[in-house]
Amino acid sequence: MYRVDINCDMGESFGAYSMGSDEEILSFITSANVACGFHAGDPAVMRKTVKMALERGVAVGAHPGLPDLAGFGRRNMDITPSEAYEMVAYQMGALSAFVKAEGGKLQHVKPHGALYNMAAKSSQLSNAIAEAVYDINPECILFGLSGSDLIKAGQQIGLRTASEVFADRTYQPDASLTSRREANALITDTEAAAKQVITMVKEGKVTTVTGEEITIQADTVCIHGDGAHALAFARRIQELLLEAGVSIQAAGV
Repeated sequence: MYRVDINCDMGESFGAYSMGSDEEILSFITSANVACGFHAGDPAVMRKTVKMALERGVAVGAHPGLPDLAGFGRRNMDITPSEAYEMVAYQMGALSAFVKAEGGKLQHVKPHGALYNMAAKSSQLSNAIAEAVYDINPECILFGLSGSDLIKAGQQIGLRTASEVFADRTYQPDASLTSRREANALITDTEAAAKQVITMVKEGKVTTVTGEEITIQADTVCIHGDGAHALAFARRIQELLLEAGVSIQAAGV
């Protein structure tokens, strides 16, 4: 039996600014990565998003990012491992408080944007992030790019990990994601995205931008909540996975 988690980045509105279709997307996912106020989100949005997710039986995870609201956490910053540890610990603590207040349990931690991509290729940053997660809540699952240093760091420290793949992103031959600065970084066609997901989950393979087919581990599939096609992607991917005989469950189940 094939099994996969579907996760989505949410809670990325803040103040007077609204982003994403969180309430609608919650019907099609099993794990929510909630922004913790650094790259997006604010206390009110965090509380509302956690409450909505738990009411719908969707597992909640912290989505810590770099302190860069203007750049949505997608611009690299020259941070030390100690700073990475502190940023993750701080943001985990903030979201954990809201999860506890709503009677829930924090399932996972998934770094956001540039922090995620930096950690994928830096053992020092990935070790610091894994250490922060382990120190704050060793029961949390660490989400990381499939085959990345972050997954290795989590496993080495004793955390459960979930290898993540992306529905709406293209891949390089080294299994990294194509930079968003490149024209072919995003997949905007719903059927193409869904087909990529099915192949990754059932065959453990993905076709790169060079046409090369590489192996990949797919424990959880990401849908970007801020994407223009996020709701359509979520609905169609859930539909096709079920049609293909794939069980959709939260990573912690």
